Amino acid sequence: MGDACGWAGPERIYAEYHDTEWGVPEYGARALWEKLILEGFQAGLSWITILKKRDNFRDAFAGFDPDIIAHWGEDDAARLLANPGIIRHRGKIQATITNAQMFQKINAREGFDQFLWKYFDGVPLQNHWETEAEVPPSTLLSTQISKDLKKEGFKFCGPTIVYAFLQASGLVNDHITTCFRHAECAALAPGPKGR
Repeated sequence: MGDACGWAGPERIYAEYHDTEWGVPEYGARALWEKLILEGFQAGLSWITILKKRDNFRDAFAGFDPDIIAHWGEDDAARLLANPGIIRHRGKIQATITNAQMFQKINAREGFDQFLWKYFDGVPLQNHWETEAEVPPSTLLSTQISKDLKKEGFKFCGPTIVYAFLQASGLVNDHITTCFRHAECAALAPGPKGR
């Protein structure tokens, strides 16, 4: 199969995430929103922590349906704070409720997927890093998207969180060039006529 990115091991759940999901272009508005929310919960923690709790998050957050979460209030936040299966951080929980409301606003206006993919003209950015040390924690573009999301009212979406989200969602292909997934993810990108 070839080499993989060094961050992907050694736990099987991490390797499977790398081999099947990370870097695959995501075009669904709701799936993109879920990934952005999970990256926000990851802030200050390791991604493996979130990955191991992802099913618990999906159960606790109504399958990450923003149309449900947008109507939640303090009782729902209290319920989530008492749930040991997720990251119990009041600020991140409240941000998720706010971000659901902001998702609704953007999605009604232009589509949340379109809002994000317009920065890339609908085609994933193909980077060609040879080593993981070359991969930046954020970029000018992730900083711009972060600012634009914050202008829309989003929380927990700083430039580093946004860049991790762009990588995970395949808007940016940051598999290193020696990783077998670099070429596989690049092949998933649409041609000039669109997807």
